[in-house]
Amino acid sequence: MHKRKVKRWLPAAVLGGTLAAGAFAFLPSFAQAQNEDDAKASSTQADFAAAAAEFKVPLAVLLGVAHEESGWQQHSGYSNTGGWGLMNLTDVTPKMVAGGSAGAAGRSDIGSFTDHPEMHTLRTAAKLTGVPADRLRKDRKDNIRGGAALLAAYQKQLTGGTSDDPSQWTAAVAKYSRLTDKKAATSYVDKVYATITSGARQKSAHSPSVKMQAEPAAKPVAGQLGKLKLKDTPSPQAECPPEMTCRFIPAAASNGQVSDRPANGIKITQIVLHTTEGSYENAIKTFQTAGGASSQYVMKSSDGSVTQMVPNKDVAFGDGNYDSNLHSIQIEHEGFSAHGADWYTPAVYEQTATLVKYLAARYNVPLDRQHILGHDNVAGPSTDTVSGMHWDPGNGWDWTRFMQVLGAPIDDGARGVGPIGTAVTITPGFEENQQTHTVCPDDDPSGAVKSCGPVTAPSSALFVRSAPRDDAPLLLDPVVHGGEDETSGTDRVSDWSTTVQAGQKFVVADRQGDWTAIWFDGQKGWIHNPGGKNTTPAPGAHLIKAGGATAAPVYGTAYPDPAEYPKGMSPSKQTPLTGKNYAIPAGQSYVAEQPPVESEDFSPSDGTVVKGAKRYYTVQFNHRYVLVNAADVTAAKTARH
Repeated sequence: MHKRKVKRWLPAAVLGGTLAAGAFAFLPSFAQAQNEDDAKASSTQADFAAAAAEFKVPLAVLLGVAHEESGWQQHSGYSNTGGWGLMNLTDVTPKMVAGGSAGAAGRSDIGSFTDHPEMHTLRTAAKLTGVPADRLRKDRKDNIRGGAALLAAYQKQLTGGTSDDPSQWTAAVAKYSRLTDKKAATSYVDKVYATITSGARQKSAHSPSVKMQAEPAAKPVAGQLGKLKLKDTPSPQAECPPEMTCRFIPAAASNGQVSDRPANGIKITQIVLHTTEGSYENAIKTFQTAGGASSQYVMKSSDGSVTQMVPNKDVAFGDGNYDSNLHSIQIEHEGFSAHGADWYTPAVYEQTATLVKYLAARYNVPLDRQHILGHDNVAGPSTDTVSGMHWDPGNGWDWTRFMQVLGAPIDDGARGVGPIGTAVTITPGFEENQQTHTVCPDDDPSGAVKSCGPVTAPSSALFVRSAPRDDAPLLLDPVVHGGEDETSGTDRVSDWSTTVQAGQKFVVADRQGDWTAIWFDGQKGWIHNPGGKNTTPAPGAHLIKAGGATAAPVYGTAYPDPAEYPKGMSPSKQTPLTGKNYAIPAGQSYVAEQPPVESEDFSPSDGTVVKGAKRYYTVQFNHRYVLVNAADVTAAKTARH
């Protein structure tokens, strides 16, 4: 089965050990091949000792930094940060950026997204050691040597020489963190030295066995941080309604782009909700680390308190689609999507609604489900990114409750189904809508799920089947499930391709008994809907259909045409989503909540905003939306009853 990408920003407590402050994926990787000698419990300890001696780095410093970077667990290029090995040597490539949180597929300036030295410490380590980069990625011993070489180079650059005193390595430790904010770098240094002071030990069947003796006398020398050009500017006032508890901590500059929305003409049209897949504190630290993701806001589960990390005028790299990032405000919620109902507390619903209402009023964002979205509703920017788009906050987010608290209820009419060709809103409720999904360890980075199994829980979703019966296969999305042996979708909790969500609108394609067919994913899909209890007629909905006999192409982005870019500015490349069924076929209709908007693009290097003549609808295509050129379709409203 095709595995969808899982966002992994885990807190230390989840896995029973202190893990990297800035790392994304803290699940151990077992892929590295090791010979029998390497597998001995003492070999990793010996590798650290040998590297420390070779590069004249105090062993406590080398072990302390590795502990903070990886939790002494072997990683293999995890997530967008491109970190490798126990020393988390980074190498972020344009390919990672194209399919990562920046969603930069098709952008001509993609190189600028990775043009930051802190994203390529692996390459620097390769030059210092003379070891090929691939060996630094895959060989544990050389990876540790690479980290030691970096620390030694930083120490010599900053102080003129090495030292046997761990305290005298404070500035080098801060530089290794890759953090540019003084508060964030100081926090990193404090954690490293706290580990050095107290000592640590790890013994695991799946991770290297390492022991670090306590050195109580080792303390960071705060004055050394002055050797680094760390930013220590006052944080701006958090942009929150006055009744909310908010603070501002800046994300790493490379994890977003400075802009001037909406004053520069870039409209904010979406608010995207996420789940951190980890702790509140760890998400904040992750966003402070160069080479990864960011969001405008991070919300704590217990009380709904908020940390803003990117000004709303700027672009956060949050949802894997640059065009969406360009027009969105991103809100991260503490928790795990596989256990959403346990983390999405009443405080979270209330505080998120308060924040969203404030933002929607400020930026004129429509309060509907095509503009108030989950990350799982965002389109892939290109065909090859569609299957890997994230699935948070998942179906455990109670959209019915949230939209009610938001003041834009989705189920304020009588339940039922109108005639074929009319629109319905998906309204299954939540508590009463018990659905069974298969949950596997890959879906649950908390580590709580040890094996795949069924879990029945309240859900905002309904399954979409290929025929009007309970045992019919779930509808197949060939882009997500492209294997030769795959004939249907799955009931995996992470498989967004087989469900519709509360608040989404679709057009009735057929009716048989307790089942209602809708146009979905370029196909006819069936939802169980006895007596119309899971839908509400949506009179007045805007329906679009292909303007001719051929299918209308669909897009994940809406960039201007190349000829519309000013001279000297390379255009972004826009291509249709070309996977099987990814189009609006003649004879099918889909819902577009709002009128079409103009295409736009942005150059962060000089602040240029480009406007295109073409206008695009946001269309509910399947679980996700797509964009459709208004010139390729015709639009009409359903009659109001």
